Amino acid sequence: MKAIVVADQAAGTAGMTVVERPEPVAAVNDVVVQVYASGFTPGELTWPGTWTDRLGRDRTPSVPGHEVAGVVTALGYGTRGLSVGQRVFGLTDWTRDGTLAEYVAVEARNLAPLPGDVDFTVGASLPISGLTAWQGLFVYGRFETGQSVLVHGAAGGVGSMATQLAREAGAYVIGTGRAADRQAALDFGAQEFVDLGHDALEDIGRVDVVFDVIGGEIGKRSAGLVRAGGTLVTIAGPPEARPADGLGVDFVVEADRAHLGEIVQRVRDGRLRTNIGTVATLDDAVAAFNPTDRLKGKTIIRVRP
Repeated sequence: MKAIVVADQAAGTAGMTVVERPEPVAAVNDVVVQVYASGFTPGELTWPGTWTDRLGRDRTPSVPGHEVAGVVTALGYGTRGLSVGQRVFGLTDWTRDGTLAEYVAVEARNLAPLPGDVDFTVGASLPISGLTAWQGLFVYGRFETGQSVLVHGAAGGVGSMATQLAREAGAYVIGTGRAADRQAALDFGAQEFVDLGHDALEDIGRVDVVFDVIGGEIGKRSAGLVRAGGTLVTIAGPPEARPADGLGVDFVVEADRAHLGEIVQRVRDGRLRTNIGTVATLDDAVAAFNPTDRLKGKTIIRVRP
């Protein structure tokens, strides 16, 4: 099969190459998925699991990509809940070869059915951004209807999902980002926008939940914006500062079939829209991940027509 591999963390996306690799075999509780579309997050090239297996052993050159939409072609021993020929989408294992390939082996529990009226390209754009936003708000953020939510990076992949989910759930949403992101953030549902390059973040007052995808100084300052009993939730690593009278949580997104089902249902009925930018073929993937201009929206690789 064709696959994208990367052998050197220092080379980054520029070190990606298209090669021929053996097709994967389904292990116990696995399925093999024929990949129709794949999502990729550049940050995964810094994750230890991209370069090693579960026992810490080197597994380079690695196939990156953890978001998949496709069709099940084989079942491993003991696999339940899915069937050959079924359309699926989901989040693949962190420490195994990923989805920038024509086939991928993945634990069946990491996948959910993809309804026939949802395009594979859309399906591949949902798992990381959608699950991160859902879990950050409703699992770790302890969000309740009527609360106020500050979403950093509200026009980005995760931030746009968090903005929409929070607004639909009854939040007053304040988005942040660059000046050029203002209209996009408002279009995704933010009721206010803070330009982090020019506006004073502290002027917004106190909020119930801060959803931080930036970290660093912005994350540190955000701790002081959390109301008593509120939550600062971040995916940017352990927060440098925590709310004086609230909770600070950093988390890593997990595959969850029920959460994927909630997300895709909202896409089907128009309550949630994806933030897709570039769509490229597998042969053009390396160029797509190394653009000359700033990427807007998520890049999806359409592996199969």
